[in-house]
Amino acid sequence: MKTFQIKPIGRVHKDGDKTWITIAPDYQDGLLGLEQFSHIMVFYWFDQHDTPHDRGILQVHPRKNPVNPLTGVFATHAPVRPNLVAMTICELLSVVNGRLELDAIDALDASPVIDIKCYIPERLSTKKVRMPGWVNTEKNSGADVKG
Repeated sequence: MKTFQIKPIGRVHKDGDKTWITIAPDYQDGLLGLEQFSHIMVFYWFDQHDTPHDRGILQVHPRKNPVNPLTGVFATHAPVRPNLVAMTICELLSVVNGRLELDAIDALDASPVIDIKCYIPERLSTKKVRMPGWVNTEKNSGADVKG
């Protein structure tokens, strides 16, 4: 199979109640017009799980809850998986000099950002959504890792 090279375009930063992404100077021209959107999709790398062991884990108990059924990583948001790509939707507060101020992000501080896309809800929405019972339940809160 063909392999791909992904280069970070920036980094996530968290300091107290402040959250932002700094975009590398080589990629800042790509931010033109982004400030017109209220939300963005941020694609980042689960770099703290970039080990052969974590890349080999294919089944987890969702949300690190052993009560949840053993589930394939492609049916979860687990940070362990063959390719460590993560995606989240964030509220964009401002774009100034290559710095994207966010309301919050579920990435860890210093996570490498690999892409950003504007969020257009009607392009992603669906009329019928189906999810397993362990999704959105209070007793199942936590991170998706093998437990």
